[in-house]
Amino acid sequence: MSELPTIPSDLSLGEWLRGTGPDGDLAICTRVRFARNLLGYRFASLLDAEESRELSAYLVQQVGQLGLPEPLRVVELSTLTELEREVLVERHLISRELAAAERPRAAAHDDAERVALMFNEEDHLRSQVFRSGFQVDEAYAAAEDLDDRLISSLPVAFSEEFGFLTSCPTNVGTGLRLSVMLHLPGLVWAEDMEKAANTCQKIHLAVRGMYGEGSRALGDFYQVSNQVTLGRSETSLVDDVRVAVTQLIAWERKVREALLGGERRARTLDRVWRALGTLQSARILSTEECLNGLSAVRFGVQQGLIADLRAADLNRLLLLTQPAHLQRLHGAPLDAAERDTLRATLVRSVLAGRGQGA
Repeated sequence: MSELPTIPSDLSLGEWLRGTGPDGDLAICTRVRFARNLLGYRFASLLDAEESRELSAYLVQQVGQLGLPEPLRVVELSTLTELEREVLVERHLISRELAAAERPRAAAHDDAERVALMFNEEDHLRSQVFRSGFQVDEAYAAAEDLDDRLISSLPVAFSEEFGFLTSCPTNVGTGLRLSVMLHLPGLVWAEDMEKAANTCQKIHLAVRGMYGEGSRALGDFYQVSNQVTLGRSETSLVDDVRVAVTQLIAWERKVREALLGGERRARTLDRVWRALGTLQSARILSTEECLNGLSAVRFGVQQGLIADLRAADLNRLLLLTQPAHLQRLHGAPLDAAERDTLRATLVRSVLAGRGQGA
């Protein structure tokens, strides 16, 4: 397992890891998602196989006629292997729930992975728009335009009293979920993350892990999103997230300055360089250990401590060391122990000889 597979030179990181947006050192990606259901069909979880197949085919047909600026690539998930579906999950194009479902379902996305649709997930249709960095207004405007196109061509279930009707009561109303993925090692290392999460919860915002609801916060990556959808306008929900994330980014920057000043500096530098040394020499790396190490090194790069590494290099590693991407790179399924060995080999190859101080 020491042989290293060739890393594709044209590997696309997708919009969520492109790292080119505003405040991209801390804000990885902004996502806007709308949940919609169609009149005449039961909720997705209640449909039998034939109804699911019919609904999925209808949605795929209608979406193909929207005349979007960028064409969407449709993927029938039942035709993919478990590994291929997991790759889509790791790229944030589909949810774990959709990947694991047994009913007929599909997804669609553009080549740049800025737009993704899910058919027959928890709701009949979930549309997603991604923008690199902290771009709440831009992402919302693009998502609203896409949603308007969908609503104009589909018989969407809507109540004058409650708004858009969804399978889960937490999505009733606007059906809007706006999230920003943040890299917050400063708050974690300063032991302020719990306080930050509690502050968000008091204003009805959720703080979750890298893959949303039910996921753990690995590598100091957190998704901050609205919890309430009923009784609030879309613009007010967008404003709530914008204000909260702006404050979190300012808090993280302030904490980073404190960690690199005074008596905390030595411990912080040790944490960064120790992580780099471990990644450069380890022969076995679990997903969690790898993400935590990359997080510390990313902190060092962003703070100017490490001069000969780029955030883009680390973003590539962040993606390629995920279990499904690692197996796809290898070209065959691997068990957990084999993945841990190959992951360490891959990381060493990329980080070899790196680590010159600024």
